[in-house]
Amino acid sequence: MRLSWFAKSRKPPSAATFHTEIIADVPVPERAEDVRFFSRKLVRPGRVRRYSNQDLRESAMALFYLVVAASMPVRWWASICDRMSRLRLKRHVRKQFPAYAAATRAVLGGGLDARKLFEALLAARHRRRLQLAAHLTGFRWAPTIRLDGQDGLQAALLRGHGAIVWCDQFTSQTILGKRALHEAGVEAHQVSVNSHGVSESMFGLRFLNWPLVKVENRYLKSRIVFERDDAYQVTIRIQKILKSNGVVLMTNTIHAGSTFTEVAIGESGWTHLASAPANFAARGKAALFAMSTFETIPFREYRAVISPELLPAEAEMGRDGAKDMVLQARYILLKRDRLLEALKLFPDQMLTWSRNGRMTEASADAMTDDDAGS
Repeated sequence: MRLSWFAKSRKPPSAATFHTEIIADVPVPERAEDVRFFSRKLVRPGRVRRYSNQDLRESAMALFYLVVAASMPVRWWASICDRMSRLRLKRHVRKQFPAYAAATRAVLGGGLDARKLFEALLAARHRRRLQLAAHLTGFRWAPTIRLDGQDGLQAALLRGHGAIVWCDQFTSQTILGKRALHEAGVEAHQVSVNSHGVSESMFGLRFLNWPLVKVENRYLKSRIVFERDDAYQVTIRIQKILKSNGVVLMTNTIHAGSTFTEVAIGESGWTHLASAPANFAARGKAALFAMSTFETIPFREYRAVISPELLPAEAEMGRDGAKDMVLQARYILLKRDRLLEALKLFPDQMLTWSRNGRMTEASADAMTDDDAGS
């Protein structure tokens, strides 16, 4: 049942405006939980800026890390990133830390040292930039990348219906997660957005984003660019890949599609999960997996983890292609469980946190910005 709308996502005049509406609260009786489904409709298209203030900073940072990757010993890289993360620390603490602290404590508990975690995240973001620079320079860096859970993925592919790998937005997932799959012989297709990268300006799309896309594409069989005005064609392409027993990667980016979900997580937190992966799994026969990639030793060791198959009991009894929101909700809860496990392991490497309250209880402009980590 469609419920009344409650808010519009308000952004600067250059950005698009969206109408956010509750579709339904879907109960999952055996879990004694509800999953809330939202629609997100475009109200006013945004105006693409020629450049933004962020573009200058990102350009300077990219050049700096290219020099570091090309000339500095790998053993120095982590300490350089730590120092760089402190350059604008006071500003980050003033603008971002209060909401971050509230969200992380709601999920992981009030005894958490949120300030320490926040500073570690800032350093991890800089290491993410240097990971890209290291791949662009193309020499001297040979980290150990371990992939766990590949056997379950390969077993699912033997059934012949393809697989969806639902990726979390940890700092190393963007490149190292794809590289882990590629080096294990998994040919994956990435669902992405046109603005994937660090900037949405004309300058950023042309000069800042393409190096990341170019590096990622080394480890992909193809990239499926998602646009709102051709969602149907994208859906058809994904279905064809799954029917040919392919592997499709989807990142948990709730702003790309037209629907998403909200579900409780941790002690008193709420998180937002994309609905598309659960929808594809519920309406077809493709297997669904969660994936997280962690940096266990900075610039030395990485661990990519594919979960056991996310498979509600109802899915084993067969799926007829009809839209089953209860089955989707069960997939969402299984994904939430895996996300919480990953957050407890490496919370300092999670790029995006939702909030400590429900979206309907927040102000209209409180929507957390989403890093397009696909």
